[in-house]
Amino acid sequence: MNNLCADIGYKSLNKFQEQLCGDNVEYVEDDENNTSTFVLADGLGSGVKACILSTLTSKILSTMMEAGLDITDCVSTIAATLPVCKERGVAYSTFTIFRLINNSVVELIQYDNPKVIMLRGGKNFDYPATMSVIGGKEVYTTRIPVQESDVFFLMSDGCVHAGVGMKMNLGWQRENIIEFLESLYDIGFTAKTLCTILLDECNKLYDGMPGDDTTVCAIRIRQREQVNLIIGPPAQREDCSKMMNLFFSKEGKHIICGGTTSTIAAKFLGKPLVPNLDFSDPEIPPTATIQGVDLVTEGVITINKVLTYAQDYLKSNESYTQWSYKKDGASKIARMLFEDATDINFYVGRAINPAHQNPSLPINFSIKMNLVNQLADCLKKMGKRIKVSYF
Repeated sequence: MNNLCADIGYKSLNKFQEQLCGDNVEYVEDDENNTSTFVLADGLGSGVKACILSTLTSKILSTMMEAGLDITDCVSTIAATLPVCKERGVAYSTFTIFRLINNSVVELIQYDNPKVIMLRGGKNFDYPATMSVIGGKEVYTTRIPVQESDVFFLMSDGCVHAGVGMKMNLGWQRENIIEFLESLYDIGFTAKTLCTILLDECNKLYDGMPGDDTTVCAIRIRQREQVNLIIGPPAQREDCSKMMNLFFSKEGKHIICGGTTSTIAAKFLGKPLVPNLDFSDPEIPPTATIQGVDLVTEGVITINKVLTYAQDYLKSNESYTQWSYKKDGASKIARMLFEDATDINFYVGRAINPAHQNPSLPINFSIKMNLVNQLADCLKKMGKRIKVSYF
């Protein structure tokens, strides 16, 4: 098995004045068979009915595939389940299935959604597709080996319809979307940020009033990368060496959060702790440096800001315009955890900081632990592999 994995992100725009999205996305992982399955379904029309149809389609397909059923059986079931609209002569829901097998082969199954765009080496890759009729419906299937840095874009037809009758007579054509995406390839954005940028462009073409539900899913093939973060000293002082030994024995980047923790780490490494006096953001405490450590920051205030960024990342992802370039400790941690890391190890000390016992401060032990737990949950939802160890 190789060391590749998938960085996955998706985001939707609701049709103007609609509270529910008529597109739905389901993502399931099968650790036993080492497969990841991504289903994007687009319900006919918009509103409640479209939402129900797309949810039904994506749920059925992802559940059956997770259970190990054959692709043909899955598609036959959904094709037989969903009728065709008598008035329009089209299916009540279209779908695209992306399946990554052993992090080495991708299967694409496409029915009536815009054709998946694949970038390889920064350019559009014209992959082969085989058409077959399943349940009376034309389904296109593809099976190709993946390479590091391949990027796949799944989308509903709201993307290609962007700007119709407004800024573009025929909408945002596939060739134009490909050209736009190729310009972003070498910048190194995460899958979620690529979705955000693409949807922002669609929204501009719609003049902020989308004429259709619009969904984009991005899957970026990349190498696994480990990041280790330690925060807080252990409950028992004699466990300091054990905690530091385990932390620094791990491969990958190392982040130290907290004044006491960084002092212990500097002593353990036999290196000086050097504060950085530049305040790039007055709301975030300054960072420090220790030779051999990738990043040293303050603890609770900084992690609280990272958690705010993580929660936004899972929703609108609007704050990426801040953490993607700022130089404060929270932004640097966000870039390392959201963009660089695929596997994250947390080392959390249970010691109670006397400085946090001041009743005038809104910080206590339980709040610190809660911040770490919430951040770990957010990172799991981003598709990261998380391990939390307490001392």
